[in-house]
Amino acid sequence: MDPVDQYLMENPEEALRLDVKTDPDAVRKQALMFGIGPGARVLDGGCGSGKTTSILHEMIQPGGAIVGVDFAEERIQFARKHYEKADGIEFRLLDLRSSLADLGQFDFIWVRFVLEYHLEGAVDIIRNLAKSLKPDGCLCLLDLDYNCLSHYPVPQEMDAILKKLVDRMARKYNFDPFVGRKLYTYLYDLGFRDIEVNLIPHHLIYGELRSSDDFNWIKKLQMASVKASDLFEAYPGGFDAFFNDFTSFFHDTRRFTYTPLIMCKGKRPVAV
Repeated sequence: MDPVDQYLMENPEEALRLDVKTDPDAVRKQALMFGIGPGARVLDGGCGSGKTTSILHEMIQPGGAIVGVDFAEERIQFARKHYEKADGIEFRLLDLRSSLADLGQFDFIWVRFVLEYHLEGAVDIIRNLAKSLKPDGCLCLLDLDYNCLSHYPVPQEMDAILKKLVDRMARKYNFDPFVGRKLYTYLYDLGFRDIEVNLIPHHLIYGELRSSDDFNWIKKLQMASVKASDLFEAYPGGFDAFFNDFTSFFHDTRRFTYTPLIMCKGKRPVAV
């Protein structure tokens, strides 16, 4: 398989990583900002572990229904096992680049932390999803900007490796660390109506480190060691030294890490 067609974070524990890092309060706040509420029919595109789907399902009751889709069988199995336990929630094994016609149409389509893995092809995914919206249905895009690159005070040698890692992921694995800033223009160019944009913090890490943030970033480093092991040869002591140094930095309560989350909502284009 061409690396561009691979999911960058694919590994046997990815469903668990996605589950652990999902903050229910953040999901609820974001859904309310988009106007998602009781009675809505929602598609969760790229549902991962299903935790977000379950949270949205709670918010659209009474009378709402939600379908979570993901292209990874392992994650769909995880979602069905842990979250498909009520009426009005189901999970389907589907690729967002394929036809979704069998699912019907939706009031809201929620796409959170998906387009960052599609430096090439993000617009095609958005165009495909638009077909599954009701005439006044809304596409809700949530993604990060300057992803993985905002740490202070990070040592120069460590910062250089982080920038090289992100560049490698973009060039070889279709990762887009700057997709957040592109969402408005994507919707605008495709003719979406009544576009709304909000910017809020996502990673906002200072003081004591939460266990979920620790787990998430350690998993990212471990994946980087697999995808770009050669880059760590430039770091004194190699990957093991980098891992230890980053872990020490990340556990230091003096450290500050942030990533902006950009949220874009637009109504289905007149012509799809």
